Amino acid sequence: MPTITDVCKLAGVSKATVSRVINGTGQVKESTRKVVFDAMETLQYRPNSLAQALANNKSNSIGLILSTFDGNYFGSLLREATNVAHDAGMQLIVTDGRNDTKLEIEAVNSLVDRRCDVIILYSRSLSEQDFADLKARISVPIVVINRCLKDQYSNAVCFDQQFATQLAMNHLLQKGHRDIACISLSLQSQTGQLRQQAYQQTLIEAGIEINPALLVEGDSQLGTGYQCCQKLIESGSPFSAIFACNDDMAIGAIKALHDAGIKVPEQCAVIGIDNEPLGQYIEPQLSSVELPIKAITHAAMQMALALAKGEATSTGTQEFRGKLVVRAST
Repeated sequence: MPTITDVCKLAGVSKATVSRVINGTGQVKESTRKVVFDAMETLQYRPNSLAQALANNKSNSIGLILSTFDGNYFGSLLREATNVAHDAGMQLIVTDGRNDTKLEIEAVNSLVDRRCDVIILYSRSLSEQDFADLKARISVPIVVINRCLKDQYSNAVCFDQQFATQLAMNHLLQKGHRDIACISLSLQSQTGQLRQQAYQQTLIEAGIEINPALLVEGDSQLGTGYQCCQKLIESGSPFSAIFACNDDMAIGAIKALHDAGIKVPEQCAVIGIDNEPLGQYIEPQLSSVELPIKAITHAAMQMALALAKGEATSTGTQEFRGKLVVRAST
């Protein structure tokens, strides 16, 4: 295995010069830097990342904490984060918090211990006070995805949940639907709460009384969408449309309607949120509100890179909005 001494000999420079090139510290002529990198490439020498971290207090790594690894949504997030990190020459260290406040905080602590330069945190369970406590307790910058933080000095990239819900609901209302059922995400999450609140508020503004029998709580899975739709059918309360708070549950609901002999959209329209690719390949194709997860992830990664390089101490909150995609299910 090649050593830094081998690089020094091949490049014809001192160990101190090679260290400055590797760590990006001190003044080194561009021609010398090229000679050192050429020698490293020839020898296939890879610097010890821990030694680099100790030398310049940088690990060239970004920590990423997700709620879960399930589904196309998080797959798209991971792909974009990995691509941006690779292009920036950074290592991406990924873990999950399992939608649990305690485990998410433990994951943050673990990434701090691993000397990550910055941490990206996707959380459905942490409160704003939890975020404030983390920010006050640790020195590593945190970029939050999926939450719109009020603190102007926080670093966050979020999605306008209320606007997305209003797009879906207003589309159904414009189609003449008034008995609109809602299959919500878990109401333990802020996303679930915001989408259900926006569903109710849109009905109120349209002068429609909220029917509790048309409100069922899911947990974002296909099977849950199927089961929740069965509950709606069994309740006996009439409905002509279903707003499912994500595409997976909407697809599950379409299957339940089909099995019950209810035609979509002739007897019941269905719309979701996410615009997952799978929605284009079911029958009928699913109407949805696009959640631009690739753009959101890219923005979060750019925030993280700026913070890791010391180019910014705070980037504020950047908010994205959804786009209505109308297909055959409505």
